[in-house]
Amino acid sequence: MDRAIAYYRVSTRAQARSGLGIEAQRSAVLRFAGAEGVTIVAEHVEAESGKGSDALLRRPQLRAALDAARHARCPVIVARLDRLSRDVAFIAGLMAQRVPFLVAELGLDADPFMLHLYAALAEKERRLIAERTKAALTARKGRGAKLGNPTNAPAAAALGRDVQVCEADRFAANVLPVIRAIEATGIASLRGIAAALDARGIPSARGGRWQVSNVRNVLRRQASAGRLC
Repeated sequence: MDRAIAYYRVSTRAQARSGLGIEAQRSAVLRFAGAEGVTIVAEHVEAESGKGSDALLRRPQLRAALDAARHARCPVIVARLDRLSRDVAFIAGLMAQRVPFLVAELGLDADPFMLHLYAALAEKERRLIAERTKAALTARKGRGAKLGNPTNAPAAAALGRDVQVCEADRFAANVLPVIRAIEATGIASLRGIAAALDARGIPSARGGRWQVSNVRNVLRRQASAGRLC
């Protein structure tokens, strides 16, 4: 493999602040391609939601990338699997197109089975986040907060902060065992732990690469990680 087609996507609400902007995706793909000796022969950029059973019909650039890859007999590269979709059925449908996909975040060793597995995990996490957010909103409403009311902005802001704190704690609880396993191998520095997490294909809380500050934040949360929210 020496050529590939790159595909980048943001939702209609541009996600630059989340680390999933077009330039962030391009940087990740080009970094991966350079390390693996792959030439990007074309790029396709989409601004469209990945949700819905008709997602492929609403994403002409993804269809164009598939056609171009099929014609050139090369794979399509994305920065992260969720730039294709978080829906396992949609990922399965893409696999049926018989065009190989490479995910920069996961590396060359991620075969179709692994892609299905990661998609299933992402789909479950998205569902759990939605359920937890809905439960938090219901609980806050039950305590008398008037959600969605412009005159109740402080309560709404507090709820948003509560949800964010809970999500950060749960993320820390999931990642801490991995960090402890890394430390058990003799890696003690924050920078070394960040590099080891990247090498294992584990994304940071915002879906990007690990920085020293990300590792420090997770370690600081170990006292509260896993608390009931």
